Amino acid sequence: MSENISNNNKIVLPIGPQHPSLDEPGRFDITLEGEKVVNAVVGVGYNHRGLEKVCESKNYIQDLYIIERVCGICSHSHSTAFCMAVEELAGVTVPQRAEYIRVVVAELERLHSHLLWLGVACHEIGFDTMFMYTWRDREKVLDVLATVGGNRVNYGINTIGGVRRDFNETINSEILKTVDSLEEDIKRYLEIAMTETTLISRLKSKGKLSHEDALKYGAVGPVARAAGIAIDIRVTEPYGAYKEIPVNVITDTNEDVYGRTAVRILEMQESINIIRYCINNMPEGTLTVKVPRRIPAGEVIVRVEAPRGEDIHYLRSNGTDIPDRVRVRAPTEANWHGMKHMLKGGNLADVPITIAAIDPCYSCTDRAIVISSEKNTEVMDWRGLRRYGIDWYKKQNIDLTSLKIKEV
Repeated sequence: MSENISNNNKIVLPIGPQHPSLDEPGRFDITLEGEKVVNAVVGVGYNHRGLEKVCESKNYIQDLYIIERVCGICSHSHSTAFCMAVEELAGVTVPQRAEYIRVVVAELERLHSHLLWLGVACHEIGFDTMFMYTWRDREKVLDVLATVGGNRVNYGINTIGGVRRDFNETINSEILKTVDSLEEDIKRYLEIAMTETTLISRLKSKGKLSHEDALKYGAVGPVARAAGIAIDIRVTEPYGAYKEIPVNVITDTNEDVYGRTAVRILEMQESINIIRYCINNMPEGTLTVKVPRRIPAGEVIVRVEAPRGEDIHYLRSNGTDIPDRVRVRAPTEANWHGMKHMLKGGNLADVPITIAAIDPCYSCTDRAIVISSEKNTEVMDWRGLRRYGIDWYKKQNIDLTSLKIKEV
């Protein structure tokens, strides 16, 4: 890392975009006065994959496989939202059994996501024993997801009009056995979070985001609920089988990283209750309904509650078998807006856990490159983007002209 020291004894410490603690590229310019963070610049946009543009050149079935890969951890949430959007435009009703199966997989995914996050968060503060335990238990969930869909990630459960996999007594028994085991583990994690003084001191009052600021910056998911905002799309705007399933919104009033930790642990307990309800009340019936290849013209917005928070999908159809526009607003994109505020006033040592506490997904966030100037705003094509990158690196005394990349 390099340091730039100004005349007023402030230090600008750049973290990323390539850094050992970052699994995905992102840059954070942290301005320090001693150990205190006085300013922060959050820089994302290094991981744009062009998924939305690709979807606008493929048919709806092909798009389903692309949308599922927006995020490996929230793959089912994204595919559910996309399928719901297509189904609403097509005017079809998904069978009730399929809706229940979608919910079971969604809650298993929530368990997987929160266990993964809890382990990473503990690793960020040096609590590696907890990291190992949570990731051990996460394996149980991944094994069940592999049994249900055939894959540990990108389960391929959803199809337009329903689901591709059915549950039988063997699968139901394995799911219930797994959640029974997880329930005891999660109780232990909650006890540790409530009583372990070192853990509490590392998380309390870190990354503060008040109720008012959470509303101001548009926070979603556990970040918002840890600030006392009872927003959960499963309850506030229920969809699918959630219209029939009792769901409790988990909130906390700590307004900090500790609160976000408590919310996620308690949400895992709630997910177990939802899974049990679905398995015990699973309706009989078919798994899919027929959906026309050409989707009627129109536009729709669908919201689902992904593990990280509100996931919004916008879909516009022109009456063909290829969508006219696909837009994904993943929850991380909403939670980045308050990050600068959460970092300011904290210590340098708290920067990693504060960033980790929103459970960030950089590739979920990145969408397009737009260069703005006083004269005009230009949306760059591939050739323009490559030229811009080459010119930028030249200013850093790095010559990339010899790098051969296929033009499209």
